[in-house]
Amino acid sequence: MITIGRLRDAGGKTCKTFWRLLPVLIGVLLIASLIVQLIPELVRLGLLGHGPLLEMLGADLLGSLSTGQPVVSYLLGGELRQAGVDLYAITAFIVAWVTVGIIPMPAEAVMLGWRFTLVRNLIAFIMAIVVAWITVATLNG
Repeated sequence: MITIGRLRDAGGKTCKTFWRLLPVLIGVLLIASLIVQLIPELVRLGLLGHGPLLEMLGADLLGSLSTGQPVVSYLLGGELRQAGVDLYAITAFIVAWVTVGIIPMPAEAVMLGWRFTLVRNLIAFIMAIVVAWITVATLNG
């Protein structure tokens, strides 16, 4: 049974954890917002458009550098498609955008530990390429 004392203790611990994490979260949000603004410019500079494998790796890296919501990634994916970027790269970008987060790593590490954070992000980075390849192969099948 939950008592008032236990509820107050849990609330206090939650507030302390949030207060400790707040500077990291603010920094992550500011850096991520700067990276998101750079994505169209990186596409214009020719980061993508060098064949399916290099394009997938570039898009995977670009999506990994920032983090975002799936709805925003679909809009960016549509813009990339209109710019002539290959479907492999768009899929890798969307998967990496949602699952990998290099910029928000410090916030994740504070809560879950560095080892877990690094392993999860590495696996998600690799799986973004695998998922992109399987998805496009299935669509073209």
